[in-house]
Amino acid sequence: MPVCGRGWSGCSSGGSVWALGVCAEQEVENLSGLSTNPERDIFVVRENGTTCLMAEFAVRFLIPYDVLALNGIDLITEQTSVAIPRGAQIAGKCGPSESELQISWAAQAFNFHIYFSKEKRVLGSDGKAPEAEVWKINRVQLVYDTSENTHFINAYNPGKHTASTHRLSALVTPAGRSYVCAAQQTLTLISSDHQKGVTVSIYDIQIQPFDINADFVFSEPYKCVTDQREQLEQTLPLVLGLILGLIIVITISVYHFHLKLNAAHTQQPTLPRDRSLYKNM
Repeated sequence: MPVCGRGWSGCSSGGSVWALGVCAEQEVENLSGLSTNPERDIFVVRENGTTCLMAEFAVRFLIPYDVLALNGIDLITEQTSVAIPRGAQIAGKCGPSESELQISWAAQAFNFHIYFSKEKRVLGSDGKAPEAEVWKINRVQLVYDTSENTHFINAYNPGKHTASTHRLSALVTPAGRSYVCAAQQTLTLISSDHQKGVTVSIYDIQIQPFDINADFVFSEPYKCVTDQREQLEQTLPLVLGLILGLIIVITISVYHFHLKLNAAHTQQPTLPRDRSLYKNM
């Protein structure tokens, strides 16, 4: 029997969380090795033997940090690009209205948190549609340590910093469906390091933090607006080409029919207007 504690903290496979007073046995799996894209990660959170959160995406962080100038007085802001490695550790929490995914790597020098929530909102633009349940990302946080010298070379005054979003409502998706987007989504996190902006670029996404019906299987996809627009842009030339081809076929057919009609009309005998000539016919 798993040992339960109040609250939640990251745990390894076979750990447990306390959720709504029920002791849930939790498993977390990093399946990134199964991805055909070396930049795309696959993370799964399971509770009581059932998948409750799945996330597949490629992500890159652009983190600014200070270095000392050559004069030894001024500070210069550099930027480092960071990606999640295949061996990253994960933890997670699932609930009926709130879920969470935590990814850490480089000996806890980087901790990436994604927080999900459910809510009801009016989906129609006119405000007259009935309320529907949706899920969204309501917060993203990155904790990073500039004393990690692989990425932060010669960082000035190294230490831990926290970068977070404020009042976020991203990837809004109808409940019971997974969010899918190949296009890049960009978020800016405000860091505790002198309010610097950390850029998070996520792409090739498929995420579902609630209502997964089959183990390790995403529910019906909900495509982002950008992908829908790109699909329309790809389909539109084909549709226009088919319409143009149909117009050409109809025009040729009408023209051919008109020629046959004229030919039949010219072959008909003409009757003389002078009736006295009828006897010679």
